[in-house]
Amino acid sequence: MPCKLALASMRLIFISLLLILIQHNSWGQDSANVKKLDTLPRHNPRLATKYSAFFPGLGQIYNKQYWKLPIVYGVIAIPVATYFYNDDLYNKTKFAYTARFKEQNGDKSDVDKIDPVLKNLSLGSLQSYRNGFRKDRDYSILWFILGWGLNVVDATISGHLKEFDVSSNLAISIKPMVQPQLRQGGLSLQLHFKNSQGK
Repeated sequence: MPCKLALASMRLIFISLLLILIQHNSWGQDSANVKKLDTLPRHNPRLATKYSAFFPGLGQIYNKQYWKLPIVYGVIAIPVATYFYNDDLYNKTKFAYTARFKEQNGDKSDVDKIDPVLKNLSLGSLQSYRNGFRKDRDYSILWFILGWGLNVVDATISGHLKEFDVSSNLAISIKPMVQPQLRQGGLSLQLHFKNSQGK
């Protein structure tokens, strides 16, 4: 029994000394002597996402994909233009509808202010056009939000794929093969990985 107790206490002392030495070595490192392995700034996909969410196209600029800017601004500009077009026609048909409705109740004061293109339309036609332009205006807002979201998604995906290795050292090939032992033919799948040795 005393031998087992001595052995257990020796183990405890050995582990304690080992932990103290390990702790002493970890404190002894000088951060000035540690060499930085990667001194180049890394590409940050989150930054591309934030930039594109803040203003369309900034994420593409951060990713250095300048050729996408006309596409991004085209996708954003089309819903903006259709919004203003439909909003203008919605306001005109809404005014014409209320003027025609007032005219049926005896108030003809606003009939002269109706747009000349809309003067010959009936109350039902004006209501139908008004509802159509309002629907198209609201869809323009949805298309604008969708376009902005696609801009953010594109910047995020491009940011993640920015450092993706597409060198010729990565390859997969399928070649015909013959096994003479079995007298069989078949296909061979060969994977070529990046050479780990530096040049």
